[in-house]
Amino acid sequence: MACARGGYILVNINSAYQPSELEYCINKVGVKCIISDYKFKTQNYYDFLNEISPEISTSEPGKLKCTRMPTLENIIVITEEDLRGAFKFQEILDLATDSRVKNAYALQDSIDPDQPCHIQFTSGTTGQPKAAIQSHFHLVNNSFFLGKRNELDRKQHSICVQVPFFHAFGTDITICAALNHGATLVVPSPGYDPDKSLDAIRDEKCSVIHGTPTMYVDLINRQKVRKEDISPEIAVCGGASCSPHLFRQMSELLKVKKVKSIYGLTEATAVIFQSLYDDNEYQSTSTVGYIGDHLEAKVINEEGKIVPRGVPGELCIRGYCTTLGYWDDEDKTKELISSDKWLRTGDQFVIEENGYGKVVGRLKELIIRGGENIFPREIEDLLNTHPDILESHVIGLPHERLGEEICACVRTTGTSLSLEEIKAYCKGKVAYFKIPSILKIVESFPKTTSGKIQKYKLVNLFKDRK
Repeated sequence: MACARGGYILVNINSAYQPSELEYCINKVGVKCIISDYKFKTQNYYDFLNEISPEISTSEPGKLKCTRMPTLENIIVITEEDLRGAFKFQEILDLATDSRVKNAYALQDSIDPDQPCHIQFTSGTTGQPKAAIQSHFHLVNNSFFLGKRNELDRKQHSICVQVPFFHAFGTDITICAALNHGATLVVPSPGYDPDKSLDAIRDEKCSVIHGTPTMYVDLINRQKVRKEDISPEIAVCGGASCSPHLFRQMSELLKVKKVKSIYGLTEATAVIFQSLYDDNEYQSTSTVGYIGDHLEAKVINEEGKIVPRGVPGELCIRGYCTTLGYWDDEDKTKELISSDKWLRTGDQFVIEENGYGKVVGRLKELIIRGGENIFPREIEDLLNTHPDILESHVIGLPHERLGEEICACVRTTGTSLSLEEIKAYCKGKVAYFKIPSILKIVESFPKTTSGKIQKYKLVNLFKDRK
């Protein structure tokens, strides 16, 4: 909110990122100022920045000269410790004199609603994140309509927020929608903890829960033990589909009255399709709901022609939810958005006769693990640098709690290789959720006559052989 009102562009970065990933994001969009916790869980962000640019530890705050992060001018850390090269967050708050506050308010009159105000990183097919740009208009208007569909306008709701704020689910779907409709946000803990979530739902009498299917599985498992007296009205489920079994458990054990599915992508300011007010179990679990009231959708074939309802094709959407484009990537922006403003989602999709939508596949080989979007190429590129690996291909295998789990299929030099060795090799190089938890050693890979890998054959081969 402060960044938006001040005319700054907020850049969200995944808190699980390692130094190389952090460096890429900072340089991709030319970050000038970083505001961060000192530490979170096992991550020490100040140390990460020093690892990238050791000059920080010998610099004065506000006078940074970082060779590997040339645009970075200021680091602000939420801590009481004195850190070389960094301001303390409280020091910045103390600068808010009456005259400076007055100047900040005056600046708001010059802000254009169509200006960029938010950059959300989203993985690309090469494994490098792309920086999707959102405007003030995108965030305010899209979150108004999606909040309305989630019934935030019908009463004063309290929302239990389990999702991280660096994701579109946290910013667009949760924070902005709540602000639009006057809902109260209840943050159970600094990091996701199902027991803390149950505490918050019980103590704060939360009427709405936001989470991924994995989070709801965890809540249900803890509720089986704790048997808390809770009865939230609405559970919004996104990041992956909600199964019929999970739907019933949410109703029976969490006493949720309505389960609402949402579907979208960061480039579309988070949500495109979502449940209507009185959707039944089938509509909430076997479809992704109905197109947003303020959007257009079409499904096209490989020639770009619209297909009949019930026929699969690529989903395209149009409306003021669509991103302004990818930061500093004109070519990728042109691939994403056509000259007549249709955005290609890359998802294989069906619109049924009644208008409800179904995701039937992915045109790109995205893995969704616990709500995190993971592209195999990034992991494959890392595994292929291992001295004992000749070739690697990464696939997603079904997992009861996470939706999908990461399986690394590798062809080796003949040396024995264990899963523990693979995990150790990946640790610190990619975020923890991208590290494979299953390893399959193969002698050869199924390929087409032109040499292209047939990953669906790997999935069929290993999905029942864990």
